[in-house]
Parts: sequence; structure tokens; C-alpha cells
Amino acid sequence: MATLHSARALGAAIITVGVAAAALTGCSASGESTASSTEYTLWDPYPDRDAESTWAQAIDACAADLGITITRNSGNTGDTVKDLTTASGNLPDVAMVDNPKVATLADAGLLTTTEDNGFDVSSIEANILSAGEIDGEVYGVPVGANTLGLYYNPTVLEAAGVDIASVTDFASLTAALEQIVASGGKGITFSAVGTEEGSFQFLPWFWGAGADLTALDSGEAEGALQLWTDWVSRGLAPNSVISNTQGTSWDEFLTGEYGFAENGSWFKSAADEAGYESIQIPGIDGGVAPAPTGGEFITIPVQKDTSRYETSAEIVECLSSGDTGATALGYVAPTADGQAAQLAADPSLEFWTSAVGDAKPRTADNLGISYGVISEQLYTAVQNALSGASSPTDALAEAQATATEKLAK
Repeated sequence: MATLHSARALGAAIITVGVAAAALTGCSASGESTASSTEYTLWDPYPDRDAESTWAQAIDACAADLGITITRNSGNTGDTVKDLTTASGNLPDVAMVDNPKVATLADAGLLTTTEDNGFDVSSIEANILSAGEIDGEVYGVPVGANTLGLYYNPTVLEAAGVDIASVTDFASLTAALEQIVASGGKGITFSAVGTEEGSFQFLPWFWGAGADLTALDSGEAEGALQLWTDWVSRGLAPNSVISNTQGTSWDEFLTGEYGFAENGSWFKSAADEAGYESIQIPGIDGGVAPAPTGGEFITIPVQKDTSRYETSAEIVECLSSGDTGATALGYVAPTADGQAAQLAADPSLEFWTSAVGDAKPRTADNLGISYGVISEQLYTAVQNALSGASSPTDALAEAQATATEKLAK
């Protein structure tokens, strides 16, 4: 397997599943020239999911059903995009791509459309599918979706005399945090790290305040960033949020000291074990703040040998139909039927199914490749404000000016 694209092979988990594994000789990362008609490659961003994981087992089952071999190559999310854009003719047959990056790869001419491959996407929930839609074309099929919610520790809230039913907007949440800290507890933890994770976690508050990604310096955007800045400066949230990933933020919450944590549906099982519960993130004046949709699209990269598309499409169909891939990855299924199957098997998923239904793609409003530029400036503004380097007003003004300049090029 040394012929695999080197950037993927370095530190990545390479797992071969399916039939005739012993016959894998001379296969390339693309499957375009040296791979046989029964050998296919799949790249995904899940190096933590080994050959015994439910995801690997789902791929194995699809390979067996189709009578083919699937060579799976796993790297981190950022590596997947980087490797696809630098593969230079060595594209895999199937690639899993973080949904806001679909537009970048499509714009580079690396992905086929669902129309090219004959996929019927009519049953996929619109807010999940639209993350992969650019100028009326859909590139790939969502395997499922995750989103963010507001977890809380009932024990900490009870000790502070906080009724979760009272938390309905930004002001009442802040009041609850004040009450918790006054009682000796800790308020809220989240991730404000200077990466896409930071933007991902800030967006519910940004959108919940009525802000728009095309106007980072609006009064609504300033209100959202001022909220976070006040929480940190007043000790309602720890200084560690500036460097917290979603994982380290969750570790803080697991100490049992915090009343609240903003985090993702992927921590549901751990929350259940710890006795934590969740509500949707409130909007500034009540109601539900739109949280961003997370999750990957299963895409079919462009191949020189177009005869490979038919089987590649069957792989995508197998992994995305019903609740197969979504359940294996701990996601909410992208279709109503898939969600119904998940709820029948586990009724406790109802909260997250509803939350995904209210979620919004990061590339909404046809932002496409512009989102990456905007997001970078947004998380930079958050960093500058929370660290005290700039006021929220100045940080967002600089963010908007820089985004405008970069997008004009």
C-alpha cells in the first residue's frame, strides 16, 4: 500500500475491507489506473475509528454486499481537504468531506454532481442537503448531520437554585450563570479556539442575535461577541475557552463543576452516562438560536476512468441510505425515514433530531467558497475580543474589512 498518496499515508489509518483483500497489489489512491474493477478507495476524516468501529463495519458490509474491496484511508478533517486539492490525478473513488468544504472542492473542479451520478436527493432534509449545494448543483450526499446544543448539569443547577425552564434567552442564561457562580459553582464552558471549531461554536450566538455572515460588523454581531466577552471578563466562563477545542471544553464539563457547556450531539452518550441533560441554545430574545449543521458529505471525485462512477455511486448509496452510515457515525440521519428508524431504535435521540431540524448550514445563503474567508475572520475577531486585544466593536470592524478585501481579490 506504499503507493497511496503520501500526505494521507503519513500518520493515517489505512484499513482494507471487503472481499479479496489479499489481491490488493499495485492499487493507487485514485483507482484510476492500477486498481481493478473490484478495488475501490475511500478517504474519510475518522482516524479514531479503527477496523473494529461501527463505521468500519458499515463499510465492510457495503463492500461485501457489492462484491468489491474498499481500501479505506483515514486522516484528520483538514488533511482530507488538503490532500484532495493536492492529489494531482490520484483522487480516491469516494471521499468524505466536511460539509463547508464541499464548495471549495467543487469550485476547484474536483467533484462530480449528484446529477452526474443519478442520485435522487429529493428525500434529504433541505437544511442538511443545502450545505453541499452551490449555484443549483449538489455535490455529494450527506451521510447525516450533527449540531450543537446547550448541555447542563442538573446537580450544579439545583445547588444554585436555577430552574432550567427559566433559561429562555441571552439575559436569562446570563442570570443563571451569575447565580451558579455566586453559589460557588462554575458557569459555562465552550470552545472559542482560533480555528473553524471556534466559528462553529460562536455561530449559534451570532445567528441567535440576528447577525448575518455577510456583515460581521453589524450591531447584532457586536451584541453576540459582547455576550461572550462579558462572560469571560466577569468569570462566568473560564479564560481557557480561548484555547479550548470542543474536546477539551467537554473535558472541563466532565469535572462536574460547570453548570452549562455548549457542545455537540456527538457527546450525547457521554452526557447520558454523566447524568447531564440538554436544551437548544436560546436566541437573544427567546426562541431557538439556529445552530450550524456539522457532518460530512460523501462525494465522488472526478476520475479519468468514468466507468468507475457506477460502482462508486453504489458505495455512496449503501453508506448514505436509511440510517446506516449516520447511525454508525453517531449522526442524525439526513432523511425522515432514516430519522424514524433511529428514533424507533433509540427514542432518546428525539432532542437531537429536533435540534438538527432547526439547524442551519454554515454556507447558507449561497456563500459557497466565501464561507472559509469569512469564518477565518470571525474566529479571529472572537480571539481578539476574548483575549482583550480589541474591543468587540473594533475586532469585528477589522474582521469585516479584511474579509471584504480578501473576497474582492
